[in-house]
Amino acid sequence: MYEILSMYESSFAKITDKYFKASPWPSVDAIAPYVDYDHVFCLLYKELYFRHLFARLTPSLEHRLESWANYCELFSVVLQGNVNMQLPNLWLWDMVDEFCYQFQSFCQYRAKLALKTPEELEALRAAPPAAWSVLGCIKYLQALAHNSGVARVLESERTSGDLSAFTATEGYDRASSNVLRTLGYFAYIGLARVHCLLGDYAGCLAALDPLHVWQQGALLTKVPGCHVSTRYYCGFAHLMSRHTTDAIKSFNAALVYIARQQRALAVQQRTGLAGGALEQIAKKQEQMFGLLALAVAMCPQHKLLDEGVKSALADKYADKMVKMSAGDEAVADELFSFACPKFIAACPPSCDDPLANTSQDAFRLQLRLFLASVRSASLLPLLRSFLRLYTAIPVTKLAQLMDYDPAALRQLLAAMKRKAQVQEWRGNGTPLLDGAWASTGDVDFYVDGEMVHVIDSKPQRQFVHELTTAIEKQGELRQLLAAR
Repeated sequence: MYEILSMYESSFAKITDKYFKASPWPSVDAIAPYVDYDHVFCLLYKELYFRHLFARLTPSLEHRLESWANYCELFSVVLQGNVNMQLPNLWLWDMVDEFCYQFQSFCQYRAKLALKTPEELEALRAAPPAAWSVLGCIKYLQALAHNSGVARVLESERTSGDLSAFTATEGYDRASSNVLRTLGYFAYIGLARVHCLLGDYAGCLAALDPLHVWQQGALLTKVPGCHVSTRYYCGFAHLMSRHTTDAIKSFNAALVYIARQQRALAVQQRTGLAGGALEQIAKKQEQMFGLLALAVAMCPQHKLLDEGVKSALADKYADKMVKMSAGDEAVADELFSFACPKFIAACPPSCDDPLANTSQDAFRLQLRLFLASVRSASLLPLLRSFLRLYTAIPVTKLAQLMDYDPAALRQLLAAMKRKAQVQEWRGNGTPLLDGAWASTGDVDFYVDGEMVHVIDSKPQRQFVHELTTAIEKQGELRQLLAAR
């Protein structure tokens, strides 16, 4: 297993950089005689062949369709239980991740009809309808997840506390192949990603429920790219579902993980790990900082952030967070556009209207929904600043100070009260969408007739977080000194 991982992670990348940096690898027909035409080997080789082609070159429609056909055949062999081998978790994760990426890439390619030649339009019309379709991709991911039986194993582990069946072994089993059940595990994360790209955030979180993503030592934490991707899509789904504190926790956990893995990732880069994986992690890191800035501006829960993350966030987005807190919609638009996933439409465009360009329609819809939420809270910072000055104030006087209609002000007060309440996931194996209502407002008040009464709710400062952070940093310094 370690030899396969070394070849996959290091040797393949070195050979690629030396011989195939700007050209495709040899075709499978040229390779097959050297491996006695082994069917499964050829399928795995073609998966790597197309992955390299998508990463380094420009794939044609024919390449996209051939890659789809290869994935269909490879997954069918795995689902029939005919694969008698062990593969590294990293390879299996990359397989699912690339499958979802190529699906997303095809949907974006197909949506840009205005850029297609008549020959390309005709080829698109002749393409199999199931190729890279939403239903086709979800069908394979669901089949892998269901047939693997990994959900039942993980639930049994959670209830019994015995992690030996899957988690402790990281999916490996000397007595049988790990390919189906580990692919099934990662297929749940692939499903979450596809649902998120479609704007189905409830479906995204429901797909992650069987994995117990917050469980200590979960398999997804063993593969850096998988861990970061899971936290990104989970956090984004929480953000769009108005579970803002859960989104903050998810982004914070991912950014802390990346910061602690920086040294290990640098070592992997020097030893030949494919640069694309590191670039993707770095890109997701920047996107999550952007989404975290949005979330904290909407729900200022700085206490949920690690000190290192809080400091880095302030360095990157302090000015923009102040502007968003004051209701600046343009900054929210800029950050959302930079940090959101590349959304796709569930239905393909009609090739009979070649002038159509629908590639941005799904993105514009999600942006419009997000900005509507930002716009509805644009006056709340001003209202909050006035309430902080008083312990009690008549509604009419507050309306005069804000130059606002008293009846509209009452609605604004109700909106402020409502937006201060968010649902928070409580853990203990409950679905990620379930939660208890919790108050996140820094100003508490109630309206009694014509008077607004402001409650003094200044929390006493707690130093537990600062102390634990200092202890962790001291431990890291001691390990550095011991290594020297």
